[in-house]
Amino acid sequence: MIDTLLLTGAAGTLGRLLAEPLRMRCRQLVISDLAGPLATLAPPHGARAVACDLSAAAAARDLLRGVDAVVHLGGVSVEGPFEPILEANIRGTFNLYDAARRAGTRRVVYASSNHVTGCHPVGTQLDPADETRPDGHYGLSKLFGEGVARMHHDRYGIESVCLRIGTATPEPADRRALSTWISPRDLIALVMASLEAPQVGCLIAYGLSDNPRRWWNCDEAWARLGFRPQDSAEPWASRVESVPVPGGQIAQALQGGSFLSIGPFD
Repeated sequence: MIDTLLLTGAAGTLGRLLAEPLRMRCRQLVISDLAGPLATLAPPHGARAVACDLSAAAAARDLLRGVDAVVHLGGVSVEGPFEPILEANIRGTFNLYDAARRAGTRRVVYASSNHVTGCHPVGTQLDPADETRPDGHYGLSKLFGEGVARMHHDRYGIESVCLRIGTATPEPADRRALSTWISPRDLIALVMASLEAPQVGCLIAYGLSDNPRRWWNCDEAWARLGFRPQDSAEPWASRVESVPVPGGQIAQALQGGSFLSIGPFD
């Protein structure tokens, strides 16, 4: 069992899903987000809530003191203008890892994204080691985070699992999601496996359910984590396979979907 576990981005959709299961896997859960969103949360029983803007290095160092492991969900979660993404996803992620180095934190589960490879054509089968092709500012920021994780492992020994999360919704909503969907149950299990698997080094794993139409090859990474998805998008196929991805031709053609139709912002 982990002694002190930090969950960032606790007020977001995935943070709210994961808080209670994480509380069961540690002696002390610390949940964190910006002050405004955090105030809307009722912390799980026994959890400690700490407001923090990770773009402030000193605040990040205070937050990480005494923390043994982190599930890092904090940041901007959609495509948008660069400056907010720079502060939250790039500066914030660097500050979190730098604070983890100073604190002696042993492991980070980093919420990366499938948008790191979103400019590959639909249907292309990808392994985690294949070429990265970010589809926008958001995907680029997540690629930076993977690089931060790698550097902090190679130089300082902090283990990381970088999860390139797919479509994390209660149900698949369109044709794309038949390839990219991850169920709430599978996401919880994947995060738990990423926290608890031994000797992960710095591992990249796609996060999706057992979808027959998937574009991402995950078996080797999942085997290292001891994870097997239990759900599949296929039971929704008759309902959603005729529902196009919103965003026009480029969103239909490339794996990043509707994020490719957002911007530019000048």
